[in-house]
Amino acid sequence: MADMRTPLKKVEGLGSARDGTIHFWRQRVTAIASIPLTLLFIGFLIAMNGAGYAEMRAALANPLVALLIALMLISALIHMRIGMQIIIEDYVHGDGGKLALLILNTFFTIIVGVVSLFALAKLAFGV
Repeated sequence: MADMRTPLKKVEGLGSARDGTIHFWRQRVTAIASIPLTLLFIGFLIAMNGAGYAEMRAALANPLVALLIALMLISALIHMRIGMQIIIEDYVHGDGGKLALLILNTFFTIIVGVVSLFALAKLAFGV
């Protein structure tokens, strides 16, 4: 029996260019947001160089400092996850391996984020 489907019909359901657009913009926005946040974080580290534990806790108890560091962590983690997802999708060819790595990428990012934000909160709030 002859296949009467058009080329467009054959590719429908195999993905959408609209999905990639949101990843593209998230990658760019997190990259731009990470620039000033990372510079502030580096400045904070330079300013706190040689400080003791009590001084560091006191500095992190400032809500503005804690918020900026939390935003830097979140922005960097989202940027990292999207970047690794793109690499996995482009260079891993087996469907099972690709799916496993995408799941691990997401879980790794969540675990690093939760641990990092917990450590920041523990230092900032003295819990």
